[in-house]
Amino acid sequence: MNPFWQHFTTTLKNVSLRYFVFAGIVWLIWYVLLKNKISFKKIQLRFPVKKDYKREIFYSVITMLIFALVPATILGTSIRQHTFFYTDIHQYGMLWFGLAFPVMFIIHDAYFYWMHRLMHHPKLFKLFHVVHHKSTNPSPWAAYSFQPTEALVEAGIFVVFVFIMPITFWHFFFFFLFMIIYNVYGHLGYELYPKNFNKHWLGKWINTSVNHNQHHQFFKGNYGLYFLWWDRWMGTLRNDYDLQFDEVKNRMKREI
Repeated sequence: MNPFWQHFTTTLKNVSLRYFVFAGIVWLIWYVLLKNKISFKKIQLRFPVKKDYKREIFYSVITMLIFALVPATILGTSIRQHTFFYTDIHQYGMLWFGLAFPVMFIIHDAYFYWMHRLMHHPKLFKLFHVVHHKSTNPSPWAAYSFQPTEALVEAGIFVVFVFIMPITFWHFFFFFLFMIIYNVYGHLGYELYPKNFNKHWLGKWINTSVNHNQHHQFFKGNYGLYFLWWDRWMGTLRNDYDLQFDEVKNRMKREI
């Protein structure tokens, strides 16, 4: 098979499988099987309607095609020879193989924060980001619900990685596996971290489902992905974040 199509089909299969398995299982548990028992814990008490799920899945499918196209264009063509992509994990040693993962998360978090914040500029919002924000009350299916222009920008992190650091297939495999899991959690609509996590010395630097849900609900502030340090450093963390986190975690069924 042509290298381009080999990379395209393999990546598309992996991306699609991860999305439908993790988003599907989580949606089935929290939005169907346990809905009546735990709905009082939902960050926004109302639930999306069927058309919201259909829109989120539709745009996610387009996103996955783009997520497969970008790596295929880089690794399945002559462009590959100009990258730092390598196949023998021992080529740079096991120390680097392990250290590359935290480096990837730090780089991606910075890339996402500034890219995300820029897309909220009034002149760019409709061109890049409006589709994702149609999910004002997101579900797990919203994890990849981007318009094609945003999907290309989101996929840009792959390009950044292969051109700045030695990296293997396994780095991408585990990194993007974690990314979809955390992305689904961020759009879950429920908070899984424990009570007072937002005030813990470590937890206050970690992004949460409440934090990202506020971003979808109010459109402003809380631009981070994995961490909250950029939001805290740049003053873009919403002032009511701690209040809402505490309210959700202290909520009792009889109060609803």
